Amino acid sequence: QVQVVESGGGSVQAGGSLRLSCTASGLTFDDFAMGWFRQAPGKAREGVSCISYNGVGTLYAASVKGRFTISRDNAKNTLSLQMNSLKPEDTAMYYCAAARYAYCSGSWWIQDEYNYWGQGTQVTVSS
Repeated sequence: QVQVVESGGGSVQAGGSLRLSCTASGLTFDDFAMGWFRQAPGKAREGVSCISYNGVGTLYAASVKGRFTISRDNAKNTLSLQMNSLKPEDTAMYYCAAARYAYCSGSWWIQDEYNYWGQGTQVTVSS
């Protein structure tokens, strides 16, 4: 059974940093691209970032590019998201997901591109 578990969320002031982690079990972690999504109250879930199976290819939403960094450690089946210069608009539930493919597709931000999801970790940024 596949399990995806996020951790590292919390509350931080604007301008601060947080590091999210995600562990995945029950699948061959290094066969698949991985992604981070987020969902703010009253808004649709949106893609934040995607990383290819080997960590070489990374993609970001325009709203986080230059502030967030996605990485993975295949030896530990772990995905990370380093979030710097946080803004109040980054407040959301953040989700980790395993993609259907090894590479981030041309529509990596679409939820259907992923078939395993975690339960989410809350990030709150205050002004």
